[in-house]
Amino acid sequence: MNKRVFSAIAALLPMAMMAQTAVDAYQMSRYDLRGTARFMSMGGAFGALGGDLSTLNQNPGGLGVYRKSDVGITLDIDIQKSTSNTPLMSYSQNQTKANVNNVGYVGSMFTNSDLMPYFNWGFTYNRAASFNRKFGGADRMNSSLSNYIAGFTSNENWTTNELSGSEDNYFASNGAPWMSILAYNSYIINPLSPSSTTYNGLWGNGTTGENEFEVEEKGYVDEYEFNVGGNFSDIVYWGIGFGITDIEYKQNVYYEEYLNNATIPVENAQGEVIAGPPTPTSQEVGFGLSSRKRITGSGYNFKAGLIVKPINELRLGFAVHTPTYYDLSQNNDGIIDYGYGYQDGQLKPGNTGTPIESIDWKMRTPWRMIASAAVVLGSNAIISADYEYRPYQDMTIKDARGNEFAYTKQDVKDYYKSANIVRLGAEYRVSNNFSLRAGYAFESTPTGAEVRNNQVAVVTSGPYDTGTTPSYTLDKSTQYITCGIGYRYKGFYADAAYVNKSFKSDYHPFTPNNYTDLQPAAEIKTSNNNIVLTVGYRF
Repeated sequence: MNKRVFSAIAALLPMAMMAQTAVDAYQMSRYDLRGTARFMSMGGAFGALGGDLSTLNQNPGGLGVYRKSDVGITLDIDIQKSTSNTPLMSYSQNQTKANVNNVGYVGSMFTNSDLMPYFNWGFTYNRAASFNRKFGGADRMNSSLSNYIAGFTSNENWTTNELSGSEDNYFASNGAPWMSILAYNSYIINPLSPSSTTYNGLWGNGTTGENEFEVEEKGYVDEYEFNVGGNFSDIVYWGIGFGITDIEYKQNVYYEEYLNNATIPVENAQGEVIAGPPTPTSQEVGFGLSSRKRITGSGYNFKAGLIVKPINELRLGFAVHTPTYYDLSQNNDGIIDYGYGYQDGQLKPGNTGTPIESIDWKMRTPWRMIASAAVVLGSNAIISADYEYRPYQDMTIKDARGNEFAYTKQDVKDYYKSANIVRLGAEYRVSNNFSLRAGYAFESTPTGAEVRNNQVAVVTSGPYDTGTTPSYTLDKSTQYITCGIGYRYKGFYADAAYVNKSFKSDYHPFTPNNYTDLQPAAEIKTSNNNIVLTVGYRF
């Protein structure tokens, strides 16, 4: 077939295609329940309370509540367990990470004015999200990744010369996607004849097989926030803020298939394809795809918020966060190891890989709108509630020059919808020094019903895409159960919290479409147990 392995020299050639998808946009737009121990122990329901370093990242109006300066640091131990369940097996992975969740300072100045008695300013560092997760599994198959790739490769009429890289200008013109190139050069897709632009995958009538997968994700979203705020007559508390975000996301995915009675082309002793359909082989064949992705960058956003105290027993809050506007850089590469391939009429193993590809792009996350209420019961108890609205369908992806991709815009609207977040919290002061706290938070799934029901093909690596990661996860709803304790002595305070975060995701090694039957999907159960400690001083 005159196939050859690509070298890193190709990395020097220009790329005309893009690899950013709606799945990438959602991954970069996620937020966790993170902040001070007091904030987390009350389920993050602080939008109407204020007076805590975490409010700078949630409702800047909470800055106006301060009447003293404040400095504090929060440490977090995250114990995570991810379990994948398939009909074939259940597989668990555990990991423990230590982080600094929050560091902040608030300065408070008495203005000697009845109208605005205090003017405050503050700076915080906050870990807004963590991407750390590991999971894996195995399952029986009813279709193959090779058929998925063969389908969109045939649909775009790529020639064998384009897929082998023998055309000098293919990178600069309408170059074939790397997923098709890898598949062709590793023999997992094959033409019906040497001149054909129609390709077959390995799965045919009578083919059976199993797959295995392992996914590791790492990374974070860190936010640096500067706010100013104050209050009017101790009734209306206001704040505005400017945030700078730093993001890093790494993903390593390994996926392999073992097939019996796979369909491979009939070839002569010279390695030339004989015209006609492929025939099953009794020899077990297999391949493994290793793909890597790394996204880094920075962004900025603005926040504004109010807290209104119409009576001493009631607090009402409202905050709005603009989208975060990101400038991002992405690196992709992939390798396929295969356990077959024709040479002199014999099945032979081998491997083929891509260069490391670098792409710059821009992204805008959804708006965030938060409405809050809190009730103060005497001098010993507080009950609070937040509602947050995030329209994930409004995310946008642009190239480095700021031009929006029409196809990803539609994908975002097809895959995602608005998420609704409810947070509840309570605090009871046992004595002047000790307080007990508890909370609960629920976030609805941002995934649209048609995607969850496999009625929409999810684009991760396909036509006109340089990425080599066909797999994806669809997140379901998330819940947090929290509790904690607080200690105060003069200006010193120490808070501790326990937070359990649990959510489920469906893992798909590749998307169902017109070319493949519904492929196996694993249900991933992820549980994070966080132990959080905050120490600080007010003066």
